[in-house]
Amino acid sequence: MNWQRICSESDLPTEFGVAALVDGHTVAVFRTATDEVYALGNVDPFSGAGVISRGIVGDREGEPTVSSPMHKQAFSLRSGQCLDEPETRLPTYPVRRRAETIEIAAS
Repeated sequence: MNWQRICSESDLPTEFGVAALVDGHTVAVFRTATDEVYALGNVDPFSGAGVISRGIVGDREGEPTVSSPMHKQAFSLRSGQCLDEPETRLPTYPVRRRAETIEIAAS
């Protein structure tokens, strides 16, 4: 895999997201309250707006989620699946921590 540096861990606040450009795709990167890090596509599939990184991070029955700031659909941070409309999904990206930085695998 070709790993691309996104930011330092200190630049990614808990329960917030940041947007990044990875291999020509906008990606939303999140850190949860349990200190897990996830990367999803940043474009809301329902509105077409690049806003997922500004969504509200939460939890639905143990599943870490982000809710779109546009129409409030909740997406699993693990799988990208929309929990309100399961036929819709955001792309997910491999993400890792390395030497106190967050990296995402580019294709």
